[in-house]
Amino acid sequence: MSPVTVLITVAVYFLLLFAVSHVASRRTDNAGFFTGNRRAPWLVVAIATVGAAISGVTFISVPGMVADKGYSYLQMVMGFIVGYWIIAFVLVPLFYKRNLISIYGYLGERFGLSTYRTGAWFFIISKMLGASVRFFVVCIVLQSLVCEPLGIPFWCNVAVTVGIVWLYTFRGGVKSVIWTDLLKSFCLILSVVLCIVFIARNLDLDMAGVAGAIGNHESSRIFFFDDPSKGIYFWKQFIAGIFMAIAINGLDQDMMQRNLACRDSAQSRKNMLVSGVMQFFVIALFLLLGTLLVVYIDSNPSLVMPEKSDEIFGLVASHNSLPAVVGVLFILGLVAAAYSAAGSALVSLTTSFTVDILDGNNVEERRLARMRRLVHGGMTVMMGVVIVVFYLISEDDAISAVYTLASYTYGPILGLFVFGMFTSLRVNDRIVPLLCVAAPFVSLLTRNMLLRLWGYEMSFELLLLNALYTFLFLAAASVVGSRHRKPVTGTTM
Repeated sequence: MSPVTVLITVAVYFLLLFAVSHVASRRTDNAGFFTGNRRAPWLVVAIATVGAAISGVTFISVPGMVADKGYSYLQMVMGFIVGYWIIAFVLVPLFYKRNLISIYGYLGERFGLSTYRTGAWFFIISKMLGASVRFFVVCIVLQSLVCEPLGIPFWCNVAVTVGIVWLYTFRGGVKSVIWTDLLKSFCLILSVVLCIVFIARNLDLDMAGVAGAIGNHESSRIFFFDDPSKGIYFWKQFIAGIFMAIAINGLDQDMMQRNLACRDSAQSRKNMLVSGVMQFFVIALFLLLGTLLVVYIDSNPSLVMPEKSDEIFGLVASHNSLPAVVGVLFILGLVAAAYSAAGSALVSLTTSFTVDILDGNNVEERRLARMRRLVHGGMTVMMGVVIVVFYLISEDDAISAVYTLASYTYGPILGLFVFGMFTSLRVNDRIVPLLCVAAPFVSLLTRNMLLRLWGYEMSFELLLLNALYTFLFLAAASVVGSRHRKPVTGTTM
């Protein structure tokens, strides 16, 4: 696939992206940037949420992971569905009742200013790292397909791509994010379905043939109950999926910001339940495609299975034995996934830093608008820097890297919310940051000890261990008292 073809595909998508963003961002004020004025239709948000959960990492890494791990990821996605139900019936009513712009305002009401900002800082670090890993994957693909043939250095690739994300989000905020996520969802599903069709046609398989080829292939195994010490063991994946969904969706300002854009908690609840089920089927579609990619490589003598599973989709899609349209669809889906996810992350990072760290709620409207624009630009530059750093140090497959990072950084947030919601204990607000920083380090030591002494491979249940340590540290430092504390100024609107 030539660099010109890739550039044309990217340019066409950008035209659609900017058109949707322009329409969505008209007459957007600060409330529209942060909450979408709470007027977004719940079904639109539900479809957008499915797209929001699928990043460039998902697009590349999930089809490729079937070569080593089969369909074990579906075990975690089943846990996601349960997690979405908990978010819908526990967290959504809590956040709407308090009319929160930033969900970490709850921590301020429950504990105090230091805890409030600790939660916000952990989110900012989590989201910046996670979003950068996701966007890094796309920059790598664009580098190999476009920039290297044209002699463009990686840092320039990153600067341009991140700059484009800044350009389409700096006015509309969450209003733009919701509608561009809707476009993203459509492009993603279309590209995956058409890739399956073209690859199956090249393999001379009809619908029954595709079902048979996938069903009989060793990579299509879903459930793994045989070895509890392995990371893909069912109960480890399923239970971790429940809490991972709660942490990276319900306790993540990025994901909840679009959910809080619905009219009321009932509308937001419907959005969560529907999007959880839809996400299962979309992920299953990616895995089905992954098996067909492996079958295609095995049947084509000119193709060799790459060392990194993340390279499988791109290798097949760009191969000259397939029609050029498959490569175009690959680029379309990848770009749609990556740019929308990065834009959403920038908006949520801007919101959290402006509202939670700079106390933007106590600033007059015009000054607040200037403040959020400066923060938005600063977050864009920071994301570009982090992507370049990942380029220099990355080794692991991207989907594992994302969830491992989430296990360390979202664990303290999960522990804080569980402790606040399910106990009446009070903690010295000033020591909470130290306790939350200590938990990930103790979790890392525990993980390494279990692996060395007993060969136990800790998977994404690391998130639960991290949250548990946070909870226990808070409990040890607490005294019994009233849950009613003076609210922190600036946490609600």
